[in-house]
Amino acid sequence: MKFFHLSDLHIGLKLYNRDLSEDQAHIFDQIAEAAAAERPDAILIAGDIYDKSVPSAEAMALFDRFIMQLTAAAPGAEIMCVSGNHDSALRVNVYRDLLARQHVRMIGLPPANPGDHIERVTLEDAYGPVDFYLLPFVKPSTVRAVVGDDDAAMSYDECLRRLIAREAIDAARRSVLVSHQFYIPANADADSVERMDSEIPTVGNVDAVRADVLDAFDYAALGHIHKPMRVGRDTARYCGTPLQYSLSERGQQKGIVVVELREKGRIDIRALPLRPLRQVRQIRGSLREALDQGCDDYVSVALTDAVDLDVLDMRDRLNAAFPRLLEIRRETLRGADYSMDCAPEAELDPFALCGAFLNDLDEDEQALLQDVINAVREVNPA
Repeated sequence: MKFFHLSDLHIGLKLYNRDLSEDQAHIFDQIAEAAAAERPDAILIAGDIYDKSVPSAEAMALFDRFIMQLTAAAPGAEIMCVSGNHDSALRVNVYRDLLARQHVRMIGLPPANPGDHIERVTLEDAYGPVDFYLLPFVKPSTVRAVVGDDDAAMSYDECLRRLIAREAIDAARRSVLVSHQFYIPANADADSVERMDSEIPTVGNVDAVRADVLDAFDYAALGHIHKPMRVGRDTARYCGTPLQYSLSERGQQKGIVVVELREKGRIDIRALPLRPLRQVRQIRGSLREALDQGCDDYVSVALTDAVDLDVLDMRDRLNAAFPRLLEIRRETLRGADYSMDCAPEAELDPFALCGAFLNDLDEDEQALLQDVINAVREVNPA
């Protein structure tokens, strides 16, 4: 049984207000080409299909185009999607039963009533059945009636454990969980998990779930974390975003996780790299050094010039060199020296104090500083 593991498409996301629809379409084309070449039995999308709960018409059209590409490229594949915390669960859930007849599973809502269970799709191969459990993003408040607890303070961890424990998971059969949640290694601290700037962490990491709850599954196809990473074991993974969605993701190799389930206990995992239309880059140096590196990538420029620059001219020249400029930051080569004793009772010499703050003044600058201090003293002798 071969399947693709994808997640966190974030269709409609803007990078520093830059529209990424062309870049996303380019990546979706590559995924469709890979599906045509690999012919997976299933394609899993583990949440955050859209970047906003009310996506734009353009974002919805792009996702529609992507699904059509996948169904054409791999006509025999079962496409399984769950909603993430950025999605509207109700919108993703629309036409759920109708789309299932076309082998497109759009699961937006988790179990809501005591008789409901996690959506399960069973596929067959030469080794027997494979059960896919499709679990959208879960908040304890949304499944309280299902897990049988009216305690409003129930944690995310306890909630997920109770929800999964309700399922009759056959240990002799192969099973896969598709889930969008913040899972962490069982013995790790949530703060130690590297998060990307494009993510929105929950205050206090209250949504953290210990990954040993995934032990019942042969493979856990996870979404939510934007950097590709394992969670405690090779077969519990975040595949990451298909594109670099923040400066903190620059240089990351994005890709498709391809999983092949053979007989029970044997799993092959590999990554197919995706080639972005444009990279996300950060350039640091003087204005002249930055201009020499002009390109069409998404670029953050940090200028280190110690001298004043004409702001309008600087911006125009950088915009011309970098059509997709994200931001301009100024860094100073001078640093303040805070090592002096600044106790209230200390008698501080104004020249020494200013010199320590400005740091590394040359002779001309020291003379200018002394003239300024003298002029101030003449106006205000006190």
